[in-house]
Amino acid sequence: MKTILLIEDNETIRENTAEILMLAGYTVLTAENGKMGVSLALTTKPDLVVCDIMMPVLDGYGVRQIFNQNPQLTGVPFIFLTADTERTDLRRGMALEAGSYLTKPFEESELLSAVSGRLHRFQHLRPDYDLHADGLHEFLSDARVAANLESLTLDRKVHLVRKKQDVYLEGDEPTRLYFVKSGRVKTVKTTAAGKELITGLYGPGEFFGYLPLLEHASHSDSGVAVDDSELVYIPRDDFAQLLRNPEVGQQFIRLLAGRVSEREQQLLAMAYSSIRRRVADTLLRLHEQAGAAPDGSIQLSRDDMAAVVGTAPESLIRTLSEFKHDGLIELTPKNIRVLQPEKLRRAHW
Repeated sequence: MKTILLIEDNETIRENTAEILMLAGYTVLTAENGKMGVSLALTTKPDLVVCDIMMPVLDGYGVRQIFNQNPQLTGVPFIFLTADTERTDLRRGMALEAGSYLTKPFEESELLSAVSGRLHRFQHLRPDYDLHADGLHEFLSDARVAANLESLTLDRKVHLVRKKQDVYLEGDEPTRLYFVKSGRVKTVKTTAAGKELITGLYGPGEFFGYLPLLEHASHSDSGVAVDDSELVYIPRDDFAQLLRNPEVGQQFIRLLAGRVSEREQQLLAMAYSSIRRRVADTLLRLHEQAGAAPDGSIQLSRDDMAAVVGTAPESLIRTLSEFKHDGLIELTPKNIRVLQPEKLRRAHW
């Protein structure tokens, strides 16, 4: 049975609201001001606080601030009761991630619906987030509320990075995680002989730059925009917060894990597969990334593609010519278009 702490200075509203909640099967603790409410919460931690905003002694925002700062109470969801719907109050509540408002007077159904929805939201994050849509923003917003990550950055500004512009350089200290909203970014490492090796190619819906954050080490490669790209930055402190909370951290790792698994399979393929198989797999992966393009063409230099495949440019060009001769791809000096993806996928070489 869920316990709800009701903090309301109006005796009639307090008694009526408590009765409705008790009839709905909740255990209800009541307090006539914020100070008494905090004392009750320290004795019995509630699952939810229903709290008036304008109260003597300690107002609703003060109560919320104390909950945020107290390790024993942090993470408890709030519903604010207010008769004052001025925008300044709403902005103040949003800054504290108050989460939900009920304007007095309210109907019984409104109260019960708000309570049920607030309690349900804090039980679990959604099982899936579509990173190709607005899933990143939805996940971060839900994580901020569910794990009470009050300092998690609200501003998710999209940063435009021009083609061939550096995102970070090898040896730089990692300061953020990167998410590709549009375009493509490659990560490259330069050998002692001055040869550039591509360590990864990232498209829309993918994260990069997280390994140095996990390892607390400098970047071992450089990030460079392949196209004009839109990136979302997640600061290092936010990254650490997301991993620190067990439920949020597990979900966050799952969002990153797809890329880790792909890299593992790519390394295995480079070690054991034939050159034709590796080129075919690379073409298929790039073909999927290029799906949003009007003509579905792959725009990547032969040198970059050779580095992704893990072969010499001459070997790549020879294999592409064979695929063109077989009618599997369309080849121009600047673009490649996969004509028969299923045949490429099923082929065994």
